[in-house]
Amino acid sequence: MTDSFNIRHATAADMELISWHRARMFQDMGELTPELFDKFREQSCAKLQSMFDQGEYVGWLASPQNETDRIVAGAGVQVRSVPPHPLVRSNGKIDIASGRQASIINVFTEPEWRRRGLAALLIRTIIDWSREHTIDSLVLHASEQGHSLYERLGFEVTNEMRFTGL
Repeated sequence: MTDSFNIRHATAADMELISWHRARMFQDMGELTPELFDKFREQSCAKLQSMFDQGEYVGWLASPQNETDRIVAGAGVQVRSVPPHPLVRSNGKIDIASGRQASIINVFTEPEWRRRGLAALLIRTIIDWSREHTIDSLVLHASEQGHSLYERLGFEVTNEMRFTGL
């Protein structure tokens, strides 16, 4: 079913839409209240624009094959530099990571377009891009609804922990 969609790179002109998707994503997960929605979207747009301008954000947007101006889903990566560290490759070989990591963010599909394989298509696009751009590892924070998708695509649950007492 995913062959009926176009995927394109996001541009600077898309940051408003991507920030809208980002706010909707957190709203759908119950983590963003209606009264904070607009302020969150505005702050997200400013930060995403800055990250995009600096080459730290790369995004992809999906549209129906016959409606290329209608964006129905999107996803992106925050590219970051981390210190070199040991890296266990999928073949079990231990290597030294160069320090290029990408965090998958802003995965969102409009409700009426969900369950059509768009998120999987976007994540596969990100995986392919990451291989082409020698990214050492991809990380993400999955919603409850997203866990099975990411596991099907080869993501592994790790030992990451979060401190929220700041």
